[in-house]
Amino acid sequence: MHGLINSAVQSFFCSAYGGDRWRRVTAAAGLDFSEFEAMLVYDDDLSMRVLAAACAESGRPQPELLEDLGTYLVCDPALEPLRRLLRFGGASYPEFLHSLDDLPDRARLAVSDLHLPDMELRDHAEGSFTLTCRPGLPGFGSVMMGVLRAMADDYGALATLDHGGVRDGCEVISISLIETAYAEGREFDLGARTG
Repeated sequence: MHGLINSAVQSFFCSAYGGDRWRRVTAAAGLDFSEFEAMLVYDDDLSMRVLAAACAESGRPQPELLEDLGTYLVCDPALEPLRRLLRFGGASYPEFLHSLDDLPDRARLAVSDLHLPDMELRDHAEGSFTLTCRPGLPGFGSVMMGVLRAMADDYGALATLDHGGVRDGCEVISISLIETAYAEGREFDLGARTG
């Protein structure tokens, strides 16, 4: 698994639960280190051991912990570049949803060896969507639940989400967009800030 993913888990866990508990996680996972290098690639088994240990240490089921990770990825000020990458998907939440098919390619533009699972958005009716996350990263659909919730808030949209489980090996998320301008969204402009 790419080190950026492991580093994101580490940053989230340390932010939410503290460095001492993170060191307990890495010890329980049998690691002889506690800091992941963002640009290295780690064995999938090692990453899954760390995730299982993080769930045990936090007392949270994996889907909940991963959904919180997805929220963290959008909302933490230190990860503003990722939020910007997501916001380039469109000026509104529906435009953002329609851009998700291209997210794995956009991620590879930023980090060439980062491979996110392919996603497919289906537009069923006014405000009703299904996002299918292809196999590739265990729990990716749960992370996307957090990302989708946080991005709805970011755009000021009101949406409900439901993780429909796994169908034909793919994680399926149902999205009901209730209102696109429910609240004031977070500020965003296309120009990068300088100075």
